[in-house]
Amino acid sequence: MYIVREIFHLQFGRYREAKTLIDEGMQKHLLLQPSGSRILTDFTGEGYRLIIELPYATLADYETDLKKELGGTGWKDWYEKFKALIRYSEREIMKQVM
Repeated sequence: MYIVREIFHLQFGRYREAKTLIDEGMQKHLLLQPSGSRILTDFTGEGYRLIIELPYATLADYETDLKKELGGTGWKDWYEKFKALIRYSEREIMKQVM
């Protein structure tokens, strides 16, 4: 099992806008939604973070879904609006060992 975390460090005061866009992306199926995925927020530390956590049995499964997401109709337009709210982002891919 692999856990992919997409971590978005939001601009100060832009959480509500980002959350609205995440909701829109999920409703329109523009974003990956494997079973067991979670969306988390963190209001501590350096600043606001929005974290999308995605479980996958294999990295090949993740790569297949990612290609579908990036090539989906409407994704690029949605992403342009979303990335305007982000200071920077990072991705973690972890293998579950227990």
